[in-house]
Amino acid sequence: MADPGYKSRIQNFKNKGKDQDEMRRRRNEVTVELRKNKREETLQKRRNVPVVDSTDEDDIEKSLSNTNLEQLVAQADADDNPPLQLIAVQSARKLLSSDRNPPIDALIASGILPILVKCLERQDNPSLQFEAAWALTNIASGTSAQTNKVVSAGAVPLFLMLLHSPHQNVCEQAVWALGNIIGDGPVLRDYVIGLGVVDPLLSFIKPEIPISFLRNVTWVIVNLCRNKDPPPPRQTIEELLPALNALIHHTDINILVDTVWALSYLTDGGNDQIQMVIDSGVVPKLIPLLSHKEVKVQTAALRAVGNIVTGTDEQTQVVLNCDALSHFPALLTHPKDKICKEAVWFLSNITAGNQMQVQAVIDAARGDFQTQKEAAWAISNLTIGGNKDQVARLIQEGVIPPFCDLLNCKDAMVIQVVLDGINNMLKVAGPQVEQLCTMIEECNGLDKIEALQNHDNIEIYRLAYDIIEQYFSGDADDDPNLAPAAGESGFTFDPNTNVPNEGFKF
Repeated sequence: MADPGYKSRIQNFKNKGKDQDEMRRRRNEVTVELRKNKREETLQKRRNVPVVDSTDEDDIEKSLSNTNLEQLVAQADADDNPPLQLIAVQSARKLLSSDRNPPIDALIASGILPILVKCLERQDNPSLQFEAAWALTNIASGTSAQTNKVVSAGAVPLFLMLLHSPHQNVCEQAVWALGNIIGDGPVLRDYVIGLGVVDPLLSFIKPEIPISFLRNVTWVIVNLCRNKDPPPPRQTIEELLPALNALIHHTDINILVDTVWALSYLTDGGNDQIQMVIDSGVVPKLIPLLSHKEVKVQTAALRAVGNIVTGTDEQTQVVLNCDALSHFPALLTHPKDKICKEAVWFLSNITAGNQMQVQAVIDAARGDFQTQKEAAWAISNLTIGGNKDQVARLIQEGVIPPFCDLLNCKDAMVIQVVLDGINNMLKVAGPQVEQLCTMIEECNGLDKIEALQNHDNIEIYRLAYDIIEQYFSGDADDDPNLAPAAGESGFTFDPNTNVPNEGFKF
């Protein structure tokens, strides 16, 4: 195939034989695709909306129309009348506690922000501190501009001060507010980190902490780990990892899910951060969660482990040494499509590794590859990165019929990847090529390949044509070198393959 477009097509369908870095890059692109157009797994910002104070839009409009905001602001600023001041701040907080579309902008425009911030200083009145912190929490749960208004009003240093309050409800509300501010993005995250949030936050993680409080603390840790452009400071990650190592044992599902998502965000920040997570010793605790009874935990664990195997071969090996692959037969046949898709994504990263890691995947995988695009990548990667014995094992596992079925899909990228995989299998078949051709023909794969010679995509047409011309033309029938040679165990390739001495042990 001396086609000038062939080289570029090979680059588009990562070829281990050509460039292993290219394979890693392609898997990273698929990682992005897996996440595109999908709701954030853990909310970056949360409003404190108790059921008793929950109001709908009609009630909010009615409350606003019946409330003189100018008078409310004046009363909230009435330091000489504490009962009236508390009622006013509480009224503002209730307005901000609607289920939908709280009137954040209207209250910001009223000028109440600096007054609420000033109320945070009132150590003589913890009830006022609590209500003001609650109102500011809900303002900071809004848009980035609204969150920044809270920061510009000077609230963050006072929230940090409230982390040391003797009143637990005040501490917890300050944690919540800081979580919303940190969750706005890396700029405010690093600003709050710079003011010293990590130590007091982690000090709350102790056996006697109420579960609702610990849930909030864990959620804030998630936000500290979130965002990778830039990532959190290295020192912060080093401080958070021991806490995550402790929290990963927690029995509360919400805390466990958030803990694992925090690890997934850290492992999504490049090989250096992956290594920090590995060095913390958390990976052996993470792997068993792949088979957790709660899908939310499985999803987060699969993402975190999947991120680790996008790293170096050595980092991938750490995951394999923890027997991660034993969890994948169940994951590949999971009733949730999302789990299946990410499981195949994980396997694709393994098959982008060295040959002995490819062998580990073959040894463990008993599920069928039905998730179209990701399955195509996984199988094609293996046909490129594996040796002949490994490809033969893949075929023995029955991959040909479902793989050929993918040729019916509408996605040109998937079709090209599948044709590449079929072509690679035929190339390494050696004397068994005729038997492989028969398998392709018997599952109607040949009919599909022939039909693709009429495809609008020129690359698909050319590759389909080349496969037909080279392996299914009449001339091939007369070639004595293509006679089948099946072993006693069935379909087999030449066992005299050269597996590198160096590499990984299984």
